[in-house]
Amino acid sequence: METLRTLPGDDVRQIMWRYADRFDIQMAVQSARSIARSVVARLVADGARNTHEWTARKAELLKAFDESGLTAIYMDPAEGGFIEGPKNLALALVAMELAWVDGGAATSALASCLGLAPIHEKGTAEQRAHYLPLCTPPQPGEERTCRRAAFALTEPLPYVGVDTGILGGKMRVERWDEGAEPLLKIEKRGRFITNMDFADIVTAAVESDDPRIKGSCMVILEKDDPGTFDRGAPTLKMVHQLSSTRDPVMSLTVPASRIIGGYDVVDGVIVPRFGHGEIIASVFHRTRIPVGLMTSAKLLSAIEPVIRYHRQRFRGGAVGEPGSRRHELGLQMNEDALQRLVDVWATGEAGCSLGLAAARLADRFDPVEREKDRLFAEQGIKGRKQLAALKDSQERALEYVRLKHADGQGDPARLAELEADTLVRFVYMDALAGVLNPATKLWNTGVGATVMREAVSLVGGYGITEDCPGFLCHKWMDSQLEATYEGPEAVQRRHLSLTMTNPVFLEALRQWSAGLRRSGAEGATALAGALDMWLWTLDFLQKGADSEGRKLYHGKRQGVSFPLADALGWLLAARFLFEDVAELAAQAPGSPVLAEAAPGLAAFYADLACVQAARAAGEAARICAELVYGYGCADVAGGACDDAFASLRQGVDKALSGARLAKDRAAEALTGVMIPEALDYPL
Repeated sequence: METLRTLPGDDVRQIMWRYADRFDIQMAVQSARSIARSVVARLVADGARNTHEWTARKAELLKAFDESGLTAIYMDPAEGGFIEGPKNLALALVAMELAWVDGGAATSALASCLGLAPIHEKGTAEQRAHYLPLCTPPQPGEERTCRRAAFALTEPLPYVGVDTGILGGKMRVERWDEGAEPLLKIEKRGRFITNMDFADIVTAAVESDDPRIKGSCMVILEKDDPGTFDRGAPTLKMVHQLSSTRDPVMSLTVPASRIIGGYDVVDGVIVPRFGHGEIIASVFHRTRIPVGLMTSAKLLSAIEPVIRYHRQRFRGGAVGEPGSRRHELGLQMNEDALQRLVDVWATGEAGCSLGLAAARLADRFDPVEREKDRLFAEQGIKGRKQLAALKDSQERALEYVRLKHADGQGDPARLAELEADTLVRFVYMDALAGVLNPATKLWNTGVGATVMREAVSLVGGYGITEDCPGFLCHKWMDSQLEATYEGPEAVQRRHLSLTMTNPVFLEALRQWSAGLRRSGAEGATALAGALDMWLWTLDFLQKGADSEGRKLYHGKRQGVSFPLADALGWLLAARFLFEDVAELAAQAPGSPVLAEAAPGLAAFYADLACVQAARAAGEAARICAELVYGYGCADVAGGACDDAFASLRQGVDKALSGARLAKDRAAEALTGVMIPEALDYPL
């Protein structure tokens, strides 16, 4: 049977991840890869990670980012960038390329984008026009330096960003002369703030400490503003050492025009147009995606060095002459080593499928969101009235979801009519993004960090040495921070507990389940059954109460909602892997580069998808069973509830037929796949 010949390259990835027709993104990926496997890899190999301080050697990264165009990747061409339109997919792929070698380098590249994100998303036209071009490298003959930004949300202990609603940063009116712009005094202490060794601009979250200012906001601070701009002590982190992290202290006077998004004066009170929570929601809605993908990239980067280590394990010894099975395969003679590596690979692929689907959705969603904002502004619809207007569109959005997945059986004219409705598309995309974005951050980093430990263990004691092939030990440690960065698991689970009950998302989930069943792919029926079981469990928990009469699904009952969010992450990642595998199977035969290898690629990836579906279905079934039976399902309605859930669970279990054979095939493929003679970056 035809199987995998070589490790997948760009031709495979561009099809699966849908950027084969985006030359601008392909160039960004190549630029990031060139830096990662030269400058970044040499820094790691030379021990640059062995200090908390930001050194001259580490600063070489900034120069490399500037010269390659990565510093300007966040900007539009009019602002000095080179990619027109939304850039979520481009940023995600760049983060993956850098994290393939080192997570700190990826963070360092993206941190300035995060610092500018509040201005980009909610800043006034004047703020955008002023600050975004300043943070691009100067053109030849231009006499200026590239400014760099930092994002200061978190406060010193005990908060450390766990609750983004709690702020220690304060603002008050320092001076407000008649007819003049108010001057504000900003007091901000930061914790774990990236880029602070060299940031010129800080976007800081603060709240009012003055009756003449209402609520909270984010404000732009500059290093030359009057007052104290103390970069603070280096954070004594043990990971991501190729990024700068400090705990700054700032006490500055700035004009009120620095309030991001602007302000109004109402009855003598300064009223920011956006609270800090609104800005954070808009920013993190997207920026969590690349962080999740950084961990998935680490898993995929481990495949080649682990295979090489296994094959070379016994070479040069007294036993195993060249040409013998022991010499050629080494540890790959053992089924355990192969099957554990299949799990690592499948997890990495599923995480990338989920995260890049979220990134592509974010690119499509950006212009729809801006058009929605424009329509509401024209109609004078503000605040809670916006929620009411969107709720009125929910039924049409549900109809849109059903028609979109009708598999050619629906009314195309009605589908086109709904597609042209901005509010319908907004409600639909917002429902999906509200789940996919936190799910990417939760599942990719949480599960990914655990599976990365498996990758490290697959090279034995070598795995926890500084010169481990592929820097696997560094990547394992770095993944622990990625699980916390931009909100730890608890934040993502809380987010999901609120968004995964959206009726539009739930309808999409039902349609995805039906689509999996229609596909006929091995493992798809098991995954569809697990999705149906998850939906049934959610409905049971929302309607049910415990023995004391307390509602089960409630914001305070995190022992219920959080595990259900974890289960959903497993299912979504597996579902989007199936979608990417189907895309590869459909497109690879038409590629002049991949046509000959297409059958083997399709077969191998179908097996990987089946392996991941089996694992996801098993994890979801375990969690759902704990919740359903743990809260007394067997005692409800004379056992009818028990019968219904048991039937769903049994259907999932039976549908796992053949999943282990798929794992055997994928494992066997690893024994024959060709790999390069050496890694293309230093050991």
